[in-house]
Amino acid sequence: MARLRNGTVGRRFTMLYATVFLLSGIGLIALIYLFSRSDMIRSVPGQAPPGEPATGVAQHVLDLERQLAEVHAQQSRQLLVGSLIAIVVMAAVSLLLGRILAGHVLRPLRLITAATRRISADNLDQRLAVAGPADEVKELADTVDGLLARLEASFAAQRRFVANASHELRTPLTTIRASLDVAVAKPQPAAQTVALAGRVRTELDRVDRLLEGFLVLARAQHGVLPDRVLVSLAELAGEALAARAGAIAGKNLTVEAELASTAWTRGSPALLSRLVQNVIDNAIVHNQEGGWIRLATQDGAGAGDASAGDAGSRDGGAGDAPWARLVVETGGNVLDQAQVNRLTQPFERLGTDRTGSQESSGLGLSIVAAIVSAHGGSLDLRVRAEGGLKVTAAMPPADPSGPDGPRGGTA
Repeated sequence: MARLRNGTVGRRFTMLYATVFLLSGIGLIALIYLFSRSDMIRSVPGQAPPGEPATGVAQHVLDLERQLAEVHAQQSRQLLVGSLIAIVVMAAVSLLLGRILAGHVLRPLRLITAATRRISADNLDQRLAVAGPADEVKELADTVDGLLARLEASFAAQRRFVANASHELRTPLTTIRASLDVAVAKPQPAAQTVALAGRVRTELDRVDRLLEGFLVLARAQHGVLPDRVLVSLAELAGEALAARAGAIAGKNLTVEAELASTAWTRGSPALLSRLVQNVIDNAIVHNQEGGWIRLATQDGAGAGDASAGDAGSRDGGAGDAPWARLVVETGGNVLDQAQVNRLTQPFERLGTDRTGSQESSGLGLSIVAAIVSAHGGSLDLRVRAEGGLKVTAAMPPADPSGPDGPRGGTA
């Protein structure tokens, strides 16, 4: 009974309908059997009066009545056996009919469930739009549509607020920076003023990077990419490495790069460039002095690292499909996979060994995850058993020989 209560609604409906059908069949068979028994009870064989010998005709009548009683008894037994067989058959038929009826009743709910699962934060504009009579199922679908509309409005308002706030905050920051320039530009400024101005400029740069991260994150989460063109991940990675040569040399890092020229995808050049830059910046900033970075772009042939279902991977896993991939590995301490999985959320960081840098805003990998999701790709963050982290961004592939022609590395 407890198992039935914990089962699915379809299973409970099947058992309910089957029980009703079975009990109805048993009741009908029982009534037929009782009526036939009452007829046989009324047909009791006649007997000669006691003490009087039965005459020839009377004896013949008694024999016929006894034979008739035996026939009735045999028919009763056959009816009982037939009734038992009918009950068994009714049980099987009841289960079958119960399952069919339960499936028919629950079919609209299954359609609603499947449609709801296809709706995520990136396509809240979709609606169930169930047609049909104004019954309980349509009322449920309309309620879900209303909930989706409220969620869409809330998400849009949140993204607009982040974008507007980031833009508005740039004005006072510019004013503060101008005031610092005026104070330092005075003849013979005090040494304390110059030192204070340098520290304030450093903090202003951090705030600028934070606001820029908010803007990119809001744009990526909005999911609207009107500037989709062919982009080469290899060219983007090469440009990002060249621009960070000073930072790499400052930490004495060893870089191994294998940039496949066939790693093409289609999307926003600005966002994809930011994706590559953030992943490489993460590898540089959170690396050890004298450490190493292994960077590769792959066209997917023989590269099944970003398998769907791996720890830290997002929906839309690349599996062994020929997706364009950016793979960045770093060495370091052994990390916890559960904590690494949270790095795609804004302001999530690991331990003090990865949070002490003043260059980190806590938005880098969350921006990467949003850009990957907006392009229909998957992001896999996987700890290395030897220590360090492996980041794999898998993007839908594109053919550079198409009608648009190659346009890689445009930011």
